[in-house]
Amino acid sequence: MSRRTGARVVADMLDGYGVTHVFLVPAILRRTLAELERHHPHIHRVVTHGEKAAAYMADGYARVSGRPGIAAAQVVGALNLAAGLREPFLAGSPVIALTGGRSPATKFRRVYQEIDDLPAFEPVTKFNATIDDAGRLPDMLRHAFRVATTGSPGPVHLQVQGNEGQLDTVETDAEPLVEPAFARVPPVRPAPDDDSVAEVLRVLAGAARPVIVAGGGVRTSGAGAELVALAEALRIPVATSANGKDTIPGTHPLSAGVVGSYSRECANEIVGRADLVCFVGTGTGGMTTHFWAVPPIGTPAVQVDIDPSQLGRNYPLRASVAADAKAALARMLALAVHAGQPDRAAWLSEVDGAKAAWRERYREVLTSDAVPIRPERICAELTAALPADAVLVVDTGHAGMWMAQFHDITAPGQSYLRTAGHLGWAFSAGIGAKCGAPDRPVVAFTGDAGFYYHLGEIETAVRRRVNLVTVVNNNHGGNQSKRGFDRAYGGHATGQARELWTYHDVDFARIAEEMGALGIRVDRPGDLAGALDRALSAGRPVVVDVHTDIDVVAPLPVS
Repeated sequence: MSRRTGARVVADMLDGYGVTHVFLVPAILRRTLAELERHHPHIHRVVTHGEKAAAYMADGYARVSGRPGIAAAQVVGALNLAAGLREPFLAGSPVIALTGGRSPATKFRRVYQEIDDLPAFEPVTKFNATIDDAGRLPDMLRHAFRVATTGSPGPVHLQVQGNEGQLDTVETDAEPLVEPAFARVPPVRPAPDDDSVAEVLRVLAGAARPVIVAGGGVRTSGAGAELVALAEALRIPVATSANGKDTIPGTHPLSAGVVGSYSRECANEIVGRADLVCFVGTGTGGMTTHFWAVPPIGTPAVQVDIDPSQLGRNYPLRASVAADAKAALARMLALAVHAGQPDRAAWLSEVDGAKAAWRERYREVLTSDAVPIRPERICAELTAALPADAVLVVDTGHAGMWMAQFHDITAPGQSYLRTAGHLGWAFSAGIGAKCGAPDRPVVAFTGDAGFYYHLGEIETAVRRRVNLVTVVNNNHGGNQSKRGFDRAYGGHATGQARELWTYHDVDFARIAEEMGALGIRVDRPGDLAGALDRALSAGRPVVVDVHTDIDVVAPLPVS
């Protein structure tokens, strides 16, 4: 039996699992990185300017490609990587984090940079473990891929002995272990039982005003086509969580929009009027349900989820199906012909009326020629400009609110990736998404508050030739905070209170140019379409710096 270094084992396994990029802050697993160059040069080593950005890039890569994203950091940066794993953990994204760890020879002797940070990974991972023997590298890495991709996907952390993971320099007899089935999500599709499916269909058939609420589990399962086909067959409108927005085009006649706290008003109105809600692939969390007010707890509900523990977690159920979303929806569609459906013409007319009223209410701002530019106009221009295979990566805060309300997916081939709640995610995640989908146009949408978090990663995109287009809603402030500070001041904020949520008016287009990207500044709404067209065809990293009205705030959700 031939001996090899742990580094060669790890490099061969990453190749075997189809990994194309590793996002890292050096120095970690140096020997592994060298083995990748020697034997698997097609695996790109993307050095970032911060561990949190590396985690976000791995997350964006994972969400768009369906393959686990790999992030790595030495021991002193491990806590920053753990902070970045909060996002994929909350979003259900398969990220594998590799960090350095303490050596038994120097534990408790105050060696340079030594802190036991393993416990910090516990709340943000599905599996958190150490590797202290080179012979364990194959089975532990194999297990990491299995855990990250199965069930509801999520992050895994492996701490490799040595502050830089020097365990990979040790020779071992262990062979690489690769299970190709676990190289992407979902590796297995738990099938529904027909009795459960029939019961859900029976309850749906008895409803006069049903609505489907589709979540991120539908997009993870790749079940958008099945969702739309079932909705059409049963004549049921579909609202989505922000994470499930791309499971049905916003232009589809049955699409109600994004529901919850970051939502389109008519979606909340429609879900609030429903006499039965069918949750599919959503954890029914606070943001999707506007803190369990849309729909109110007690509203009759049925639910489909791959994780049985999520069934009925927040809403008592009339029926449920524990299965993969794609398998469950396909079986529901197959059996739907045996379930009678009531006449829902009146309900669908009501839904159409709510949607039409919303569009008429906001028509003026969606087409506004006001200067400074209104953010709603950016959303409308992105709806019109994005190609049919585009990926849109969206930040939280006002960025998430603007896009949830005023942007529409226009084609089944478009993807919409939205942070589960971490400001500054979108730009770094966009770089990762472009790495995971190099042949698709990828656009990140953020505000200046979010863009500042990882501004240095412009250089990463330029250096690695990652042709991401980043659109910045630049109003020189974090004005989503305005309402909160107004309340804190008793409704009458002082002029000085603005220092808590405003910044200098910075020209990000000039900064982008200085760092080697294409910078496009937009001050007039009529120039938006041309700027987006130029950016999408530039073939290089682009920052579109749109200067907008700081006094415009997003509408509050209705309940």
